[in-house]
Amino acid sequence: MEKYGLYINGEWVKSSSGRTFETKNPANGETLASFAEGTREDVFKAAEAAGKAFPNWKQFPAPKRGEILLKAAAIMRARKEELGALVTKEMGKVIAEGKGDVQEAIDFLEYIAGEGRRLLGETTPSELPGKLCLTLKQPIGVVGCITPWNFPMAVPCWKLGAALICGNTIVYKPATLTPLCAAKLIEILEQAGLPAGVLNMVTGPAEVVGEAIVQHPGIRAISFTGSVATGKDIYSKASRMLKRVGLELGGRNPQIVMEDANMDLAIEGVLFGAFGTAGQRCTATSRLIIHEKVYDEVMERLLRRTKALKVGDPLDPKVDVGPVASREQEDKVLKYIQIGMEEGGKILCGGKKLKGNLYEKGFFIEPTIFEAKHGMRITKEEIFGPVLAVIKVREYGEAVKAANDVEYGLSSSIYTGNVNLAFRAIQDLEAGVTYINAPTIGAEVHLPFGGVKNTGNGTREAGTEAIHEFTEIKSVFVDFSGRLQKAQIT
Repeated sequence: MEKYGLYINGEWVKSSSGRTFETKNPANGETLASFAEGTREDVFKAAEAAGKAFPNWKQFPAPKRGEILLKAAAIMRARKEELGALVTKEMGKVIAEGKGDVQEAIDFLEYIAGEGRRLLGETTPSELPGKLCLTLKQPIGVVGCITPWNFPMAVPCWKLGAALICGNTIVYKPATLTPLCAAKLIEILEQAGLPAGVLNMVTGPAEVVGEAIVQHPGIRAISFTGSVATGKDIYSKASRMLKRVGLELGGRNPQIVMEDANMDLAIEGVLFGAFGTAGQRCTATSRLIIHEKVYDEVMERLLRRTKALKVGDPLDPKVDVGPVASREQEDKVLKYIQIGMEEGGKILCGGKKLKGNLYEKGFFIEPTIFEAKHGMRITKEEIFGPVLAVIKVREYGEAVKAANDVEYGLSSSIYTGNVNLAFRAIQDLEAGVTYINAPTIGAEVHLPFGGVKNTGNGTREAGTEAIHEFTEIKSVFVDFSGRLQKAQIT
């Protein structure tokens, strides 16, 4: 079994606590590796190392920083099969999605490396002669990155890649369910030439390690992906110290199917959107809103296809749905299924934990479809599992009202052949992401990613917006007139 310490100042070191924890395969309970359980003291050591590394890294030319990220992407590409299998073993998503997770990480590192030759500012005319006005983007300093377990390669690369290209140094806390993926990523960045101290990783519980990152006075910004409750707590504590905070906090994402939709396409979309990654995506299709004219047809075909999904060993390429990520996650999903039944929701398929030799040591739940009414908890609260709530509506306005009437606003989708209706939906759906005739999952790295309402606080990851999260703007005035000029004074 592999054993890892904390990664501080370019070295793997023991935790000051001396305690360890293990990461396990959610499909069969196999122990994959042992990790050090970090403490507040360890976070402070990591922040000190990052602080010392910052001046040199800030001065390191951004295109050269990009070359390091590009080399890391090349290493990942060469090891994609191995890394994809690791994602599947540690997180539980099926092997095609495990490799997809790695590919998304590669795509983003390749994309963000190119931003090292841009980091664009603005130039504007001055109101005075012999004077130049411009803006620069500068790094914030030491930043804290706290990542979730459901995309253990892609989301860390989104955060770390963007922070690094901008010239920041980092204290990084990965999810305790997937630290082995994080450790491999650290090794790859080190192999690519990242200098010691620029990236530091402290593993351990959120209430200790995460809390210390948020509270440390030398960590000037926090980037967090996770639950609304935790995000609000981080935002509240960090704002007292005037820290920059970027939050991505999940969703309850609707797919609307209108009466003129391509039914084959819509059903393929909801199957992938609802049950891909066993529903453990912040963009998962968790609500299906169907026009009454096609409701029966859609449901008959959807149920038939859902019941045919193969649940099992996620390393088997013939398997469609793997386990949920942990016992805690399994308990949460099963609890929501019980809540749905108590509310009067009708289970049309699934609804149970799978048992038997194949499933005995893992956390497998049947793909579950509820016939529900808008307003039930299972239509409004994030479940984060293979559970789909289906709602019947009479017309477009009712569909949009149901879609928007939740506290989240991350992703949304509508299937329709009516171009006018599609463009209305783009305007009407309250979400940071809208898909037309595609499921609610499938973000591309060169577009901004994030949401509205309780999904976040206005920041965006990926695309050029990723640069904004990790930079400060400096306005520069260059007066080459050779005399004192007083702006606004005549």
